[in-house]
Amino acid sequence: MTTDHDHEACRALFEKLSEYIDGETDEVTCAAIKAHMKACPCCITCLETLKRTVGFCEGVPEEPMPKEFSRKLRETLRHLPVSP
Repeated sequence: MTTDHDHEACRALFEKLSEYIDGETDEVTCAAIKAHMKACPCCITCLETLKRTVGFCEGVPEEPMPKEFSRKLRETLRHLPVSP
């Protein structure tokens, strides 16, 4: 990667990666992402890592939260300060 690399383009792409993986981007955005990926090994790594993470999460079975944990979580959240 060169020193004149456009990191803003990477940030903009990162915001759309989930949609891209899910096939929810329009053709223009999809083409722009593919073009960027050809020139940016860091973004390729990010995309592949996100794909593996999504795959891992999809493979985890859903289980109900234990009632005691749920009760404690609600109680804790009730006592958190509300930000302005």
